[in-house]
Amino acid sequence: MRGRSKARSVKSRRRKPAAAKRPSSSEAVQPGSSSAAGQHTAIERLNRELAQARQEQAATTDVLRIISSSPGDLRPVFTTILDTALDLCEAAFGIVTTYDGERFEGAAQRGVPDALAAYFRTGMDQPRPGDAHWRLIAGEDLIHNLDQKDEDAYRLGNPLRRAVVDLGGARSALVVALRKDKMLLGALTVYRKEVRPFTDQQVLLLQNFAAQAVIAIENTRLLNELRESLQQQTATADVLRVISTFPSDLEPVFQAMLENAVRICEAKFGTLFLHDTDAFRVVATHNTPPAYAKARQRELSIRPPPDSVLGRVSASKQVVHITDVREVKSYIERNPYMVAPVELGGCRTALGVPMLKQNALIGVVTIYRQEVRPFTDKQIELVQNFAAQAVIAIENTRLLNELRESLQQQTATADVLKVISRSTFDLQIVLDTLVQSAAELCRADRSAIRLAKEGLYHNVASHGFSPEHKARMEREPVKVDRGSIVGRVVLDGKSVHLTDSQADPDPQLVNRSKSGNTRTLLGVPLQREGTPIGVLLLQRTIVQPFTDKEISLAETFADQAVIAIENVRLFEAEQQRTRELTESLEQQTATSEVLKVISGSPGDLQPVFDSMLANATRLCEAKFGTLQLRESDSTFRVAAMHNPPPVYAEARRRNPLIYQRAQCAWTRNRNQTAGPHCRLHSRRCL
Repeated sequence: MRGRSKARSVKSRRRKPAAAKRPSSSEAVQPGSSSAAGQHTAIERLNRELAQARQEQAATTDVLRIISSSPGDLRPVFTTILDTALDLCEAAFGIVTTYDGERFEGAAQRGVPDALAAYFRTGMDQPRPGDAHWRLIAGEDLIHNLDQKDEDAYRLGNPLRRAVVDLGGARSALVVALRKDKMLLGALTVYRKEVRPFTDQQVLLLQNFAAQAVIAIENTRLLNELRESLQQQTATADVLRVISTFPSDLEPVFQAMLENAVRICEAKFGTLFLHDTDAFRVVATHNTPPAYAKARQRELSIRPPPDSVLGRVSASKQVVHITDVREVKSYIERNPYMVAPVELGGCRTALGVPMLKQNALIGVVTIYRQEVRPFTDKQIELVQNFAAQAVIAIENTRLLNELRESLQQQTATADVLKVISRSTFDLQIVLDTLVQSAAELCRADRSAIRLAKEGLYHNVASHGFSPEHKARMEREPVKVDRGSIVGRVVLDGKSVHLTDSQADPDPQLVNRSKSGNTRTLLGVPLQREGTPIGVLLLQRTIVQPFTDKEISLAETFADQAVIAIENVRLFEAEQQRTRELTESLEQQTATSEVLKVISGSPGDLQPVFDSMLANATRLCEAKFGTLQLRESDSTFRVAAMHNPPPVYAEARRRNPLIYQRAQCAWTRNRNQTAGPHCRLHSRRCL
């Protein structure tokens, strides 16, 4: 400023003539003249403007610094903006509000009188025609009220205006909209307690602060979206990692998915249900209140009311979002299913997302809040992604389990066939292997095979029974009637499946089932050329029906049992034919040998007798033999012996004659054995 003044002085001097007139004393410039005072005033004004500009620049710098140092946290940014705005705009108090498209909410306030602050804590009054917020929604960006009290909004009793004026003492007010691309995000408002308009500079300054607030809001939104995206990606990665780590175990997958859904969606607790025909069953829970969890444990099969989350999801196969469960009809009517989550679990807002496979409902993911606060579209979309991952996990597990079951079945079949091929002589080993494999692969608690003999079915192999029960089964063959599953299988000629044998109309079968602690029964016939020869039995101690695959597998084991039995029968028949053929050949050979001896010894009978006796003893599997020739009615002579005991041979050599005066007891009754000496003879009788 001094340089400019000096320059003007130099220019003025240059315009003066060479011989300048000396001013009079009255024209001389005095120190307190008006020109000096004007220069001094201008300097002070410029200094004030410079100081104000520096202050505004420093304030802007502070706000930008807070924005950069507090990413994701708007409260310190709004507080700094209000502090600076109140100071530079010479206002008494100020408020920052945010707008979500439906409601205004207080975000920050500074200098608000206690009475008005207490009023705000009860909730922000929503816009009404004529007030500032209403005008912002209508499209205005700047509202400058000279006197809040001297307007229709106050005179007509607008609650917010009356509160601001009567409780806060506000008179002049300046309201600036927070907008981004014409979208209203909120408002920045400062108040004075006296009627004094804000200057253009102050209006411009507050608009700049509003722009900075919008920058902070947008940065926070982008940062939160980035954080949410990272959280969702991390949660998705966690679930996928669990899926890959436990490919055949769904429980940890469901648990990880539910935990992430509850945490990221800011819910209190959650439950995952699987859908079975017309009912649901709980397979995973997270953070469920203990009282509600205990009540749910008693419900193995859940049939919810139609207007509940599960009921509506089941009917529509769509996402169901209940803002306040207490407003649902079945809760108002005190349906126990709806009362439990509200009064035991504190549930208010509920979300149910279906798990669908080719439009078939296989389960529902539900999450709950204990306050009335709807879930956002992004949170609903996240739960839908988790539900899709759960379906993928279920399908992967199903395919893997099917593959494993197929391999197990093939292995078991190969093992049984291997046992059949190696145990041709031992049917028992084959049957024992069959009942054990059938029980394990069909998930039965017990198994048995009964084979027909003389019209009754006898237990020949069993697995899983107690020794006492097994002994009773072996003692008590089963007759063919409809009082047993064995009888029904034989009479019907096909497999019989009883889901709950203790609920059967036949009391005899019910008594059998109760005595054996049996609930679900499966009987499969063993048939040879359409004729039943036995029954394969599978038992479960709980009511759990066998699947179609398990029934088919049991029928395969029954066919293998028939093959093994038939193989043994054919083998034994072949063995018998072989023995008969061998015996026939041996007899023919022996006869040939005797004839050969006869032809070779025409004048000598002894070689003939010896050969005949030796062959007879061998073919008849006797220990030794003798040949006697009759010499008279009561006398025989030993003509040949083969392999006699030495003592007996010596006795016969000394006394080759055998006397028979009457028929002895042994020859008269072959079913009685003679004593050491014949009853009719004094000596040993043969």
